[in-house]
Amino acid sequence: MDKNHLLKQLQSLRLKLHEIADARGSLTDPDVLAISEEADQLIVALQHIQRNELTHISLRRDNL
Repeated sequence: MDKNHLLKQLQSLRLKLHEIADARGSLTDPDVLAISEEADQLIVALQHIQRNELTHISLRRDNL
C-alpha cells in the first residue's frame, strides 16, 4: 500500500479517535479501542515500509 495513503488514513483515524474518546468520555470504550487497534495496524504497516526504505538505501550505499 502507498505510504502517503497510509499516513492520510492514520491521520483520519487519529482525529476520529479523539472525537469518539471525547464524546464517550472514556479511552476504554469499545469503539475507541477498535479505532486504536486499527491505527496500530496502520502504524505497523508504516514501520514495515520505512524499514524497507532504509534497507534499500543501505543496500544502494553498499553497492557504491
